[in-house]
Amino acid sequence: MDNRTETRDFLSTRRAKITPEQAGLAAYGGNRRVPGLRRGEVAILAGVSVEYYTRLERGNLAGVSESVLESLANALQLDDAERAHLYDLARAASEGGRSRRRPVRKQVIRPGVQLTLDAISGSPAFIRNGRLDLLATNALGRALYSDIYDSPAGPPNHARFLFLDPRSRDFYTDWERAANDTVAIMRTEAGRDPYDRGLSDLVGELSTRSEEFRVRWASHNVRQHYTGKKHFRHRIVGDLHLLYEALELSADAGLTLTVYNAEPGTGTADALQLLASWAATTLAIPEDAGDLRNIHNT
Repeated sequence: MDNRTETRDFLSTRRAKITPEQAGLAAYGGNRRVPGLRRGEVAILAGVSVEYYTRLERGNLAGVSESVLESLANALQLDDAERAHLYDLARAASEGGRSRRRPVRKQVIRPGVQLTLDAISGSPAFIRNGRLDLLATNALGRALYSDIYDSPAGPPNHARFLFLDPRSRDFYTDWERAANDTVAIMRTEAGRDPYDRGLSDLVGELSTRSEEFRVRWASHNVRQHYTGKKHFRHRIVGDLHLLYEALELSADAGLTLTVYNAEPGTGTADALQLLASWAATTLAIPEDAGDLRNIHNT
């Protein structure tokens, strides 16, 4: 990922989303050649010169102070995810040539983490990394995502399944939202860790094979993904409306534990019990299948 290009495209797309009226500025002239704000208008709002802002939007964030970043975030009306992304881009720019694309390595989920997953018996739970590889699950998580594990699209990965496997259109009842969220999470990770070769390879693969992905990737939207509700249509148990909580593993940088829960007394709670029965009889994981459920490239 080229930091200067990422910065340029992110700032220009954020600027294009804000009208002068939204920014509290008078819109002079009825024939504006750019969508949203002009560079000069952003500079006024951020309290910097037009020349300085132009330099920033051309991708040069190296050495920019926190106060300037904060003024820029306020001028562009960035939300929490966008603000964090801007800071990530600035950090990567300041690192410059000190970082390089890391080689792809094998990543093994620690036994204690797998034991924790297995102890969560009544809810689907799984471990993912920033590029959305499905690294480890408990029994219900494996059952929920059985189509991802069986997908001909490639190794278990949420984005690969969503954009390359036609079955995802049935699995995600709101496919458009799932697609938008997925790409936004990947874009967030690209700003946080621009030297992840596995991520850049995945982006290249999906950009080549999916127009739906390519259009969304070009939008430069970012998103934080810690809590909410998701909707699935499982081929065995039908519709599932699940609350989720995502927790970063402090001892394993870059890994996130996600747990799904059903509200008590709902049809989804009954469906989860049926899913657990199906998993116990159909998806028993053999003792020597550790590399299937908890070893993945990183």
